[in-house]
This record gives sequence, structure tokens and C-alpha cells, in this order.
Amino acid sequence: MFLRYFLKQLFYPPCLLIILLLLGWLLRRRAPRLATGCFAAGLLGLIAMSLPVVTQTAAGVLETEPVLPIAAWANLAQQGEVIVVLGAGRERGDPAWDGEDQPTGIALERMRYAATLARASGLPLMTSGGLHYGEPPSEAEIMARSLKRDFGMSTRWLEPQSRTTWENATFSAALLKAQGISKVVVVTQAWHMARARWSFERAGLQVVSAPVGFLSRSTGRPFGGWVPDAKAFWQNSQLLNEAIGQLGYRLFY
Repeated sequence: MFLRYFLKQLFYPPCLLIILLLLGWLLRRRAPRLATGCFAAGLLGLIAMSLPVVTQTAAGVLETEPVLPIAAWANLAQQGEVIVVLGAGRERGDPAWDGEDQPTGIALERMRYAATLARASGLPLMTSGGLHYGEPPSEAEIMARSLKRDFGMSTRWLEPQSRTTWENATFSAALLKAQGISKVVVVTQAWHMARARWSFERAGLQVVSAPVGFLSRSTGRPFGGWVPDAKAFWQNSQLLNEAIGQLGYRLFY
């Protein structure tokens, strides 16, 4: 698991782009053309990854699942039997919470939406997410605690083993099918929804998509989003990871 994390960090921005810039510097005398290419690729990559307009454009390609209309929330029980919230990592040992691990901002966004859908529809909740590098508690447990404490919603089922979207779907399906459940409402980020839906359908479940956190909408930033922005770099990293994930799932699953 640690090797996988290390390799991922090494070959993803910003580490990959920094390596290209360093190669451009180190090869400037021995191989000037190659050095120029490495430096240009690294610099242009850093600029592109920092642009909000790239975020909006890339998200527009990935966010293929439609919005779940507010008017449809109350009738969700006619289409699904449980709302499944997918994990999105955790914040480690926050002193503000007496050192207790907390859900990330993205996870909270998903939980808030799931809790709202549950109130409107009366459907039960399920959280899905495993251990962070083998250390308890699981993401499913952290989300369940937060749903109860912060949103006043109980979680009926926890799936605490998964580490990937594929495992979210596979392990959740096994648990739910044992309860006679085959129709799920899946809550995750809009740019992640297509892969999540594909995975849950491959696991043999009928899926109602409930995407949240759309990034393809206009940001309202000045100069049309052509000014580099630190938040855009992080968002573009998420989108790049998702694009590679979608390709990998089609090839290997």
C-alpha cells in the first residue's frame, strides 16, 4: 500500500512536473534539446494545472451524470432502497476534536447531500470506506459518527473494508444483496460519479446517481479563469486522478 502511494505521488503532479524541471536543469549541457523539452513540459504542466479554466473544461468532460433534481428527492424511495455515501479520505488527529480523525471537506459535502436526500425520501443510509493505510477507524465509521453528530442521521449499514471505488461497489453489493437489496442511490462527487456508477452496476446493483460538488460550472473568477490559482491546482490533480482511474477501470476490470 505504501509503495502504491509512493509511486502515485512520484508520477503525479506536482512531483512529476518538478522532476521534469530538475531534469531540464541537470541536462542543460549534456543534452540541451532534451533539457529544453523537459523544462518546457514541466513549466507548461505547472501552469496548466494551476488554471481554473482547465478545471472547468476538464470537469465538463468527466461530469457526465445528470443532476438529481430537487423535485425528485421525495420520490427516491420509488427508485432506490438505500443511499450509499462513498468515502473521501480523512483528516488525521485534529486537535480541535481532541485528536479524533475527521472526514475531509469532500466527504462532508457528500454526507450533507446524503443526509438531505435521506430526510426527503425516508431512505436509510450506508457509508462505504475502509482503513487509511491499515489504521482504524475506517472511513465508514468516521462518516457514520459525523452523520449522527453533525446531521442527526443514523447509518444503518457500514462497509469498512474498501480502499478503492471498485471495492466500494463490490463490498457494498455483497453486504446489501445479503439483505435482499438491489437498488441503490449512490452519492459521490460529480466528476467521480460515472466511475462509481459503472462499478456499482458491474457489482450487480441498480444505480440512481446522486452527484454533488460540480466543478464544471463557471467559477466567476476574474479574467475568465486564466490566472493561476492554488485551489485550481488541487482540483485539477483530482480530475487527472479520476481520468486515469476511469481509463484503468475500463482496461483492468
